[in-house]
Amino acid sequence: MLNKLVAIARNTFVETIRQPVYAVIIGVALLLFLLSPSLSMYTMDDDNKLLREIGLSTLFLASLFVAIFSASGAVAVELENKTILTVLTKPVQRPLFVAAKFLGVVAAVGVAHYICTIALLMSIRHGVLATASDTHDWTVVGTAAVIAVTTILLSTFFNYTYDWKFTSTAVVVLAILATFGMVFLAFIDRDWQFNPAKNGINTLDVYGSILLFLAAVIIAALAVAISSRFNTVVTLSACVGLFLLGLTSDYVFGRFAATHLWARIGRFLVPNLQVFWISDAIYEGSAVPAKYILVGGLYALCYATGILALAVALFQRRQVG
Repeated sequence: MLNKLVAIARNTFVETIRQPVYAVIIGVALLLFLLSPSLSMYTMDDDNKLLREIGLSTLFLASLFVAIFSASGAVAVELENKTILTVLTKPVQRPLFVAAKFLGVVAAVGVAHYICTIALLMSIRHGVLATASDTHDWTVVGTAAVIAVTTILLSTFFNYTYDWKFTSTAVVVLAILATFGMVFLAFIDRDWQFNPAKNGINTLDVYGSILLFLAAVIIAALAVAISSRFNTVVTLSACVGLFLLGLTSDYVFGRFAATHLWARIGRFLVPNLQVFWISDAIYEGSAVPAKYILVGGLYALCYATGILALAVALFQRRQVG
């Protein structure tokens, strides 16, 4: 059973990162990270706080759309094309199939989220040029340029020589090179000196990224559940709607929960994505304790497990022939 789970999850992951839309979403997110220092330099307050919020918002939306399109491609498209029959006609139970698809989608979301997180940390490390005397962090600029150029050259080489798909190869190469680039920036400061104490990496940003990934896991579970019964358009619309409702859960349900039954039910059923958003901590300058990450992880695990149980129930009686 474990071998089947791993095989289906691995195949789902490979097929997901080969989708052109997967690379397009990552590319657009990276472009927004590149532009974010310029977009956040016109505030009347601390520009770097706005830079953090814009960066985390970009990271959140990128993970959201990667999760939705990945789940749709992994389940809904296979149902429409009847390719799912090649798997279910073999001794593969439907709950195992749903769990494997979810794990493959989460792995693909994790890779995209990881790449975008490194881009976020680089943009925050660079900071906003708030005054005319501020200068670019050429360590970050140079590292990012080397990563980008090397990724394009290596992906082109592998595509031409071994006929590897350019987009999926570029994603994998980019993830590897970005890791080396981040390690380099962790030890080298803006003056190209070995100075780990001034590497510009803030624990708050890392915790914020982890929390947003946990939210993306919930969205991925929702997308898998919905795509097991509906097509890509319905999945996209429903997930975006639930995403917005989850972000405003306290306002929509929380203020009526004490007096209205429907609000208590809605607050219980709809995941409160505001839990994973640290905007208040950014503007108040407060720390996010590691215990909060653990609680958020348990919250996401419970919701994702419940949603997957619903997905199995929906998919159990789905006609696929």
